[in-house]
Amino acid sequence: MHRRIKNSELIQAQATLFIAIALQVVAARISNSLLPQAHYTIIAVEVFLAAVLGLLATSRKSQARALDHNVSVVFLAILTVANIIALSAVLKALIVENKITDGKQLLASAVVIFFTNIIVFCLWYWEIDSPGLSGKRWSKHDKDFQFTQQDMKSEFPNWSPEFGDYLYLSVTNALNFAPADTRPITRQAKYLMAGQSVVSVFTLALVIARSVSILGS
Repeated sequence: MHRRIKNSELIQAQATLFIAIALQVVAARISNSLLPQAHYTIIAVEVFLAAVLGLLATSRKSQARALDHNVSVVFLAILTVANIIALSAVLKALIVENKITDGKQLLASAVVIFFTNIIVFCLWYWEIDSPGLSGKRWSKHDKDFQFTQQDMKSEFPNWSPEFGDYLYLSVTNALNFAPADTRPITRQAKYLMAGQSVVSVFTLALVIARSVSILGS
């Protein structure tokens, strides 16, 4: 079973990126001294990806591909590393230097890192298992995730995952540190989910907990 990427998926992905960009612009105004230069790298790359998705969404050609798969992976890797650097900077200021006393500033940074983590890994899952940013063909023979609907062929004939399914997968993995109803079936999928969970744990357990403690004191 093969399918081409849908314009609705591209629009959803673009909207998701715009949310991330808006969050980071707000964080830059609130906690500019806390976030490193990598924070601006995230914003720049997201603006570029959002623009590309917009061009793809308005194209009349279903085969439109503005990004090769390898290029997509490079951009997503940049986003991932930049977000991890931002988290590391916050943790260093919080634990090693012990110089953070503004709970609002810390909480704003944590919220941005957490939601960026969800968005970036949603795009990762979408890219490796579905058309993704590169618009490649999706095939059941090289899938990385097993969705519940794929086990219910009589109830969901010819079903294939779309962008929203990967967004849900990313949200549940970030909050539960494990998938809810979708199983990773390849090593790259497992590695990505593990990486997302680690970032989520440090963000929720250390940064957000500490910021709430500061606000309550």
